[in-house]
Amino acid sequence: MQRDHNHPTIVTIEKVIDETPTVRTLIFSDEVMSEALPGQFAMVWIPGVNELPMSIMISKEPGKAAFTVRKHGLASTGLFNVKEGEQIGIRGPYGNSFDLKEGKLLFVGGGTGLVPMMRLLTFVRPRDDVTVLIGAKTKNEVFFEDLAKSLLEEHHHHHVIVSTDDGSYGEKGFVTDVVEKLLSKTHFDGVYTCGPEIMMYKTVQSANSRHIFVQASLERMMKCGVGICGSCCVGTDLACRDGTVFDGLHLSKNKEFGYFHRNKAGILEHY
Repeated sequence: MQRDHNHPTIVTIEKVIDETPTVRTLIFSDEVMSEALPGQFAMVWIPGVNELPMSIMISKEPGKAAFTVRKHGLASTGLFNVKEGEQIGIRGPYGNSFDLKEGKLLFVGGGTGLVPMMRLLTFVRPRDDVTVLIGAKTKNEVFFEDLAKSLLEEHHHHHVIVSTDDGSYGEKGFVTDVVEKLLSKTHFDGVYTCGPEIMMYKTVQSANSRHIFVQASLERMMKCGVGICGSCCVGTDLACRDGTVFDGLHLSKNKEFGYFHRNKAGILEHY
């Protein structure tokens, strides 16, 4: 019997991994989510709390998937607090996926925006030359560095670079400074990014100015996930229906990307 992707499926959390003091990964069994494409998301229902959109994290075990959540608002804190053995509802996957080029590739992730980057890493070819940039504010907020390295261990040409705003680990400064430095001296065949919008905006600008193919996975307030409610509009685009992945040329024409987002009431707010 084929599953209705728009109807919640109940799954049980099998394992909880603390990535940082405020970030956890929750692992569960689900064949459909385990095969989601990089960039796709699920709508996740926390019983008694709310529903929220989550990128689908990989698991190294077949048939399993995960969500990596930072406790912030009501719904994300509710998901963060779900214990092993407790249940959540999931529907999806929704959205499009990244267009993975061949050759020299750059992945730029910040915070939980690293989730689609990790899934995308599982699709790169052994002959691709891959550089992963991980950006964080400080040392204790860095996660997935070891995972990125393990996913790339069969690649002869790969680099995993961490930058922290305060210089407490890796390179000092914003991850976008490292992006600019790399793109100024090396030609990449594809650049892929997900994380805070200002980070993505600067990464897209750096790539666009050099005519390098770039895609970003946008994070927006989503209430339905299927293009009905309009909560996630970015200019004339709906992140859930037209994205979440958009290419740089498209984003260069979008007047809201990098400047505005909408709050829970749908009101435009400056970044």
